[in-house]
Amino acid sequence: MSDNRLVYSTEVGRIDTKEPKPEVEAKAFKDGYIRIERQTKGRKGKGVMLVVGVDAQQHDLKKLAKTLKSKMGQGGAIKDGIIEIQGDDRGKLKQILEALKFKVKIAGG
Repeated sequence: MSDNRLVYSTEVGRIDTKEPKPEVEAKAFKDGYIRIERQTKGRKGKGVMLVVGVDAQQHDLKKLAKTLKSKMGQGGAIKDGIIEIQGDDRGKLKQILEALKFKVKIAGG
C-alpha cells in the first residue's frame, strides 16, 4: 500500500507530522524538600544520583544540571524532569544544593 503523505520538500526540508510531546511534569513533594536518590537499576551496576522534586516552573533544570555537573566534576543528564548526576557522592551533592538555597533530603539506601 502506498501512503501519499508529504515527508520532505526541497523548499522547507523534512516535514515532521508527529504530534508534539506533552511536557513531562516532574514529581514534586508537598514538604518542599528535594530528594537525592541513588539508582543502579538498568545501568550494569554503575550508580547515578537522581535529584527529584525540583519544580521545573520555578527553576531552569538545564542551568541547574549544568551547575551541578560542573561543581561535582561529573557527567549527567536530564530525563523526565529528573536530574541525573553520575557517581555516588550524595553528601557533596547535598552540600552544593544547600548552598544554592534548596531544602534537601537524602532518600533511599
